[in-house]
Amino acid sequence: MFREMRRKKQILSEEEAAEVLNKGTSGVLALAGDDDYPYAVPISYVYSDSKLYFHGAKSGHKIDAIKRCDKASFCVIDKDDVVPEEYTTYFRSVIAFGKIRIMEEESEMRKAIELLAQKYYPASSKKERSIVIDREWKPLCMIEFSIEHLSGKEAIELVNTPPVKGN
Repeated sequence: MFREMRRKKQILSEEEAAEVLNKGTSGVLALAGDDDYPYAVPISYVYSDSKLYFHGAKSGHKIDAIKRCDKASFCVIDKDDVVPEEYTTYFRSVIAFGKIRIMEEESEMRKAIELLAQKYYPASSKKERSIVIDREWKPLCMIEFSIEHLSGKEAIELVNTPPVKGN
């Protein structure tokens, strides 16, 4: 169902792809938009248990597209170092394919927004998070993306270079 990557040497392992998703702070969500035009939107996210979670408004282009079609893809760029003298970039990225849905159940929404809050403000207390979440709860829309296929790839130059701690 999903295409195999041609350049096998450049494939990231499942663990490396998950690490990119855990480390990233934003990506591009691609949906089937209006009049069959692709709709790709940059968005913050959190990755947990083979799922991605997003938050946003309860209406708009993104919500309309999700209601129309539950298939989506999501791309995160982990590295994009321009190497001018080689006319290239040393890149590392991940693409997820899966099904997307607007979350309805309050308890699952709460769990997802907690994960997002912890990711973006890990030093906050549970009490602080609860205050902010409660204040923003009414207009909040939570979205779940269940990953069906995940692939990652990096520049061949990175494959041939041992990783540096912290990168």
